[in-house]
This record gives sequence, structure tokens and C-alpha cells, in this order.
Amino acid sequence: MFITLLLVTFGIALLVSFLLVKIFTSPINKILERIIADTISIAWSKYLRFAMYVTGISSGVRIWQLEVYITPEDGTSVRALTSERWILEVYRTIIETMQGIAWMLLVFFIFALIAFVIVRVFELKRKLKDEKVSD
Repeated sequence: MFITLLLVTFGIALLVSFLLVKIFTSPINKILERIIADTISIAWSKYLRFAMYVTGISSGVRIWQLEVYITPEDGTSVRALTSERWILEVYRTIIETMQGIAWMLLVFFIFALIAFVIVRVFELKRKLKDEKVSD
């Protein structure tokens, strides 16, 4: 039963990660194209999608919490996998997967915002310099 739970939580985490990658691929591509403005932005986008999968699956499949179903709690018995526990584990998997990816994207977007501001400052400086030269 534990192996089934492990496989189900992995599958759910993979599915939720897949959906979130699909939702955020276009905004990530646009941000990276704007900040980097080179073909290397495609490689960064692929890496970020990979990181989203890794973060989502590792956040959603919490091995250390699933160990309670194979390790005796007080030395006498193992916690039973009831239907209520299955529902709870599925819910936890969905929420933890989304939470892990949300934190990762928050960090990415903070750094992307900082990079965008830096790019904009240099563009404005270049524009002012070009206007002074043309005068």
C-alpha cells in the first residue's frame, strides 16, 4: 500500500507541476527574452522549466512524512492508510507542489524585476546619451 501511495503522490506532483509549467512558460519566456535579449534565453527558459519540475515533485512527494506508513510510531504498530489519510495525502501533495513552485517563481520574479530595472536604467542612459550626441 505504501508503494501505491508513493506512486500516486509522485504522479499527482508531476501532473500539478506539468500544469503549472504550461501556465507559466509564456510569461517566463517573455521575461527572459526581454532581460537577456539573446538566444541563450531559450536555454534559461528550459532550465527554469526543469527546476519547476524538480521543485514541484520534491515539494509534493514528502518522503520524510510518508515514512510514518512504514515505520512504527511507538515501536508497536505502523500508521494505517485509511481512505481519510489517502485524501489528506493527495491534498497535501497538491498544495505542497503548488507552494514549492510558487516560492521558486517568487524568487525568480524578484530577481527578474531587479534585472529588468537595471536593463531599463541602461536603456534610458543610452537614449539620453544618443539624444545629446544628436544635438
